Amino acid sequence: MIPNQDISTRLLAWFDQYGRHDLPWQHPRTPYRVWLSEIMLQQTQVSVVTAYFQRFVDALPNLPALANARQDKVLALWSGLGYYARARNLHAAAKLCVEHHNGDLPHELAALIALPGIGRSTAGAILSQAWNTPAPILDGNVKRVLCRVFGIEGWPGTPAIEKQLWTLAESLLPDARQADWTQAQMDFGATLCTRHNPACPQCPLQMLCVAWRDGRSNALPTPKPGKTLPQRDAHMLILDDGQGRVLLQRRPPAGIWAALWSLPEHANNETAQVWFQRHIDGDFGAARALPVLIHGFSHYRLRIQPQLITVNGLRCAVGDNADLRWIHRADLHTLGLPAPVRKLLEQTQ
Repeated sequence: MIPNQDISTRLLAWFDQYGRHDLPWQHPRTPYRVWLSEIMLQQTQVSVVTAYFQRFVDALPNLPALANARQDKVLALWSGLGYYARARNLHAAAKLCVEHHNGDLPHELAALIALPGIGRSTAGAILSQAWNTPAPILDGNVKRVLCRVFGIEGWPGTPAIEKQLWTLAESLLPDARQADWTQAQMDFGATLCTRHNPACPQCPLQMLCVAWRDGRSNALPTPKPGKTLPQRDAHMLILDDGQGRVLLQRRPPAGIWAALWSLPEHANNETAQVWFQRHIDGDFGAARALPVLIHGFSHYRLRIQPQLITVNGLRCAVGDNADLRWIHRADLHTLGLPAPVRKLLEQTQ
């Protein structure tokens, strides 16, 4: 049986020497800044998040400021980070905190989990780092470390394996230094016990690790069963008015890229032409097909066929089409745009 207290002692000693101590959300470490960083770090690496975090808190320095901001501003500040549901949930949660928690994050696990976008692991990370409350976390890094150290077989996404991992994560909690313990686990998984080619010879847990003992460090955790992703096609219209403006269309409030500004999108060329003739003053036959762009989601691949057309304008006033908007290319940074749409617009400047 692995001595769990030995694991936390060794990992904290490693963290003191090699961990990340100068992340922007650590100075100062406030509940709002911890929460924001944890949401940004979901499915995104620290190296990417750092610049976005600083830009976000410069514009919206506290929870009430976030709650009172327009959604377009929140999405614009998030633009480029992807997984935009995180930003919408963050905004909605801030409003609920103002309404029900006097403008502060709640200090209780259940109350945090009740907020949009906060699951058990994120709530644990907030509790431990914001208030030094003992609370386990179980993000991808921690799952990987636990599977290797304890030699756990089976894909960690299954309920049975995940339940086992939560029990282990809770058993490893040290008596003190809860914030450091949470950060130590994240740093260890991100920088040393990595998904591919872990640095086992430098590992402070090497002599306690079942995967190292059995020569299975690259086999654990058990990978998710693979499947072929389906492909969907989309035709996107890049409509330029010849004066440096492009026409954008707001996405529906639910679904992929919800509430973001995007390019007019259609299932095929025929439906695109019907929409164009109804709304746009111009010649659809003058459209220039651009190279296909492939964008991957977690559950399908999107094959985008962009078409660039210089047009005279809309057939009716923009005000009559609330989901349409002309915008100067120089002002695109003020809106939340899906990453492939931003890429297409940058390529056609």
